[in-house]
Amino acid sequence: QVQLVESGGGMAQAGGSLRLSCAASGNILSINAMNWYRQAPGKQRELVAAISSGGSINYADSVKGRFTVSRDNAKNTVYLQMNSLKPEDTGVYYCNAALVGSDLPFGFLDAWGQGTLVTVSS
Repeated sequence: QVQLVESGGGMAQAGGSLRLSCAASGNILSINAMNWYRQAPGKQRELVAAISSGGSINYADSVKGRFTVSRDNAKNTVYLQMNSLKPEDTGVYYCNAALVGSDLPFGFLDAWGQGTLVTVSS
């Protein structure tokens, strides 16, 4: 079974750091884009960071200069290093990945992790 498993959420004080990880497992041939989204209480889910299979990176304006996304293709894992955290970074962070595999419907799956809670206190 193909799945994304996230880890690394938790609590931090403003100005602190956390590192999130998301590992894809199962019969996967390759992974295209890998993204991090977040959903704050009472708000819509928003894209925080994206990294393509070729390494192209984009960030939401609100996290530029503070967050760093990276990936390890050998481990099918994407990371989100979050520094200088602010209370407004609080929310559930979701990993999203475009998976390619011969066992997947139409050979492709837009997969989501279960989410990991990040709470930043002032």
